Amino acid sequence: MSALVRTASSRDGSWRRIVLDGGRGNLLSLDLVRQLGAAVHALESQPGIKWLTIEGAGGDFSYGARIQEHTPELMPVVLPETHRLFKRLLSFPAPTAALVDGRCLGGGFELALSCDDIIATDTATFGLPEIKLAAFPPAAAALLPLRVGASRATRAIVTGQIQGARYWHETGLLSIVGPNADLIEAAAVWFGTHLAPQSATVLSHAVAAARLTLRGPAEAALDRAERDYLGSLLKSPDAVEGVRAWLEKRPPKWKNHS
Repeated sequence: MSALVRTASSRDGSWRRIVLDGGRGNLLSLDLVRQLGAAVHALESQPGIKWLTIEGAGGDFSYGARIQEHTPELMPVVLPETHRLFKRLLSFPAPTAALVDGRCLGGGFELALSCDDIIATDTATFGLPEIKLAAFPPAAAALLPLRVGASRATRAIVTGQIQGARYWHETGLLSIVGPNADLIEAAAVWFGTHLAPQSATVLSHAVAAARLTLRGPAEAALDRAERDYLGSLLKSPDAVEGVRAWLEKRPPKWKNHS
């Protein structure tokens, strides 16, 4: 299996970077999710980490899930595996951030939402287009309302509308928005200013405490959304039609019933 994820170390190992390198769009295939989960797991017990960041190679963070895997046969494996990755990030023993340029869509947006901070370029775009495939994003349904409020989250989920970084920065979701060429430099300044001077031990305790009111509700909501997705939505004719129409590059023909 080819490597779909790369890791790098900066600042004497106190800043660990994970790079999605899955080809065009960094699709969150089952293979990539498993490799990313393994990379995060390998770092959980490493001492001295003050920051973990995730970024995408190739000009885009991630287009989201691999549509070909959105089938009744594969999703009972793909969805829980992906959600385990998100929960692992929510419990990672150091602050985390997604460094986003280009498109950050669907499962890619959910991956970013699983991090403590999002630092983005001013040309980055974010959205949850699952509704157009007769689907919904369970992790975003659990996390986005807690981060930006129910109204904005619902609007993003039910319309599939794609918004620029400035919009999401105004909601408080993004920590920094800057020029494309300076994304890693902006991240380095953030790290050097806010995290590098601190104790790794204290950061671990502080970030765990700061996540308490997020993790409990989010993980419970995520489990419930996953059950609805797998136990109900995935069995509907329209869920099958949405994926089939996308693969066949034609408008969907909805039945509008379970």
